[in-house]
Amino acid sequence: MTTRRQFIQAAFGSTALVSLSAGVPQVLLGASARAAVEPGDNILVVIQLSGGNDGLNTVIPFGDDEYYKNRFTLAIGRNQVSRINDHIGLHPALSGFAGMLDAGQLSIVQGVGYPNPNRSHFESMDLWHTAHRVDESIRLGWLGRCIDGGHLGEDLPAVHYGQGRQPLALATRDKPVASITSLDQFRLRTGSNQRLSRSILDDINRPRNRDNELLGFIHDSASVALRTSQRIEDVIDPREGNNGYPPTSLGRKLRAVSQLIESGLQTRIYYVTHEGFDTHSNQLEAHAGLLRELGDATAAFVNDLDSKGHGDRTAVMTFSEFGRRVRENASRGTDHGTAAPMFLAGNRIQPGPLNDHPDMNDLDQGDLKFTVDYRSVYATLLEEWLGIDSQPILGGRFETLDLLA
Repeated sequence: MTTRRQFIQAAFGSTALVSLSAGVPQVLLGASARAAVEPGDNILVVIQLSGGNDGLNTVIPFGDDEYYKNRFTLAIGRNQVSRINDHIGLHPALSGFAGMLDAGQLSIVQGVGYPNPNRSHFESMDLWHTAHRVDESIRLGWLGRCIDGGHLGEDLPAVHYGQGRQPLALATRDKPVASITSLDQFRLRTGSNQRLSRSILDDINRPRNRDNELLGFIHDSASVALRTSQRIEDVIDPREGNNGYPPTSLGRKLRAVSQLIESGLQTRIYYVTHEGFDTHSNQLEAHAGLLRELGDATAAFVNDLDSKGHGDRTAVMTFSEFGRRVRENASRGTDHGTAAPMFLAGNRIQPGPLNDHPDMNDLDQGDLKFTVDYRSVYATLLEEWLGIDSQPILGGRFETLDLLA
């Protein structure tokens, strides 16, 4: 029989410490303590397209001659476009998005931007992340403010999955958000010490003596860590291979997010990034590859969640800090522009284009004029998907859109 003293000595004396990886914040230790067995509240998955996605070559106005006059080497031919209607179509690499559109799982918001556009990557991204003007020096994210307000619950309300710096959108005042680089961070590490593993499993269900508060806390933390680890292990089946996901960076990220959702965590926000959209030169093939990765991974994710019973409570939103200029440059690329499309994917969105493409004959110094404020998209998701009053989060009242079914 293993005593609690032996349990602690074995656990903390082992090179395979009974806990999650040290890279996981302490907030994760409580993540599964009250996790629901049944599917819970709506989930928002944010895909950030870093670098400034070329919206004109994403949702292509093939019915407008101005597009071909300005894109002399980068234009996608009318016969190549995946047509949505007689005026616009998707880039042919976005076959995943085209399939979701046909299935009624994709909504397109065109011409999204904001007044007095900023073409700096950092300043424009800060605007999208904080939903406030740069001169207001707001260093809390729009999603971070939701977390600070307790609107998303207390048990691991948000997760940033992937390498790199955590996005400012998730910056909070006093409730740090977990950044996870791999599901291996959730695995219980006992190495080859089978006796230790058996001791942990035996101990977890034993009655707990509350006379020693410190010992009880350590025991509770280790037990919850084990439950979290076990939830992840239960949904990771090595026999399923990629389960329809492409073997790409974004595919791996979204597959991991699907596994976290399936594990029963009560997380409401998942955030991933897709890098590489700053296409100043030789854009044609590079951009096609980026869009293919985006479309294939997102379609696999939506289908996977639907098959697991989470499709009706998960919505995916994509955004980029700005679009590109209408006219291509001398390096067969595009420079920083303004308005660009956003996408929402899932079972409970209003499918198809929400609005018209910006007027190609009415430009502002060579850039598209925005027709939808990005904060209206945020307000819609806050109010109608997450059930949160958007005004204190966004610092004002913005019109909601007909995006959700």
